[in-house]
Amino acid sequence: MIGKQIRIERIMDRNTGKAVIIPMDHGMTLGQIDGLLNMTETVAEVSDGGANAIILHKGLVRPGHRRKGRDIGLIIHLSAGTSMNPDPNDKVLICSVEEAVSLGADAVSIHINLGAPQESKMIESAGMVVRDCNRWGIPLLAMIYPRGKGIDPNDPRHVGHAVRVAEELGADLVKTNYTGDPESFAKIVKASSIPVLIAGGEKGEDLDCYKTIYDAVHFAKCAGVCMGRNAFQRDNVAKFVSNISQVVHQGVRPEAI
Repeated sequence: MIGKQIRIERIMDRNTGKAVIIPMDHGMTLGQIDGLLNMTETVAEVSDGGANAIILHKGLVRPGHRRKGRDIGLIIHLSAGTSMNPDPNDKVLICSVEEAVSLGADAVSIHINLGAPQESKMIESAGMVVRDCNRWGIPLLAMIYPRGKGIDPNDPRHVGHAVRVAEELGADLVKTNYTGDPESFAKIVKASSIPVLIAGGEKGEDLDCYKTIYDAVHFAKCAGVCMGRNAFQRDNVAKFVSNISQVVHQGVRPEAI
């Protein structure tokens, strides 16, 4: 679909075919957390750092997106849930594809937790979102993780299964957990017909973060990184985002940063 192709070019680098995406949907889940207290400033810093796209909930598009700094791709997140829910892994739809289009979205994203009690409902909702994305020509990023009771979230079997579910549903991109080593992750990426991006997780040490991204992108050949707290909770957000962009797009080695 030409509409999807045009919009994917707004969130994936045309030269490298890879992306640095910074999700900032965490306020819905965690509340007023550090890094997301002034959305206008944080989005500007992320943009100035060279990220390809950001992810926001619909209510923060007006105060957060394209207010300052360079332009940046917009992905609107359709799923939500809070940490106060008895089942924090339960995600429901709070925005439609049509509504996201009206807000200027270049793409939309959904969240699925495999193994969670409400897995079936999340997959069912995702199927409906895919239908609407195809109708409107909007790319879909599926954020899909193994998160059920007793499930190892980094086990290659489970991560590979998560990627396959995204493919089977008809997603255009998939974000999931990194397995921890490039060899096992490379097999997952190679077996996928859609671009695979790694999640960032909680804030970690700079060098460790760069090394993980380098291994995933340049050894395992994944399509980039979709990193939230690990990016927007830094003391110098623009600098950190610039560094990971160099790792992803230019192949700069971690020790050279």
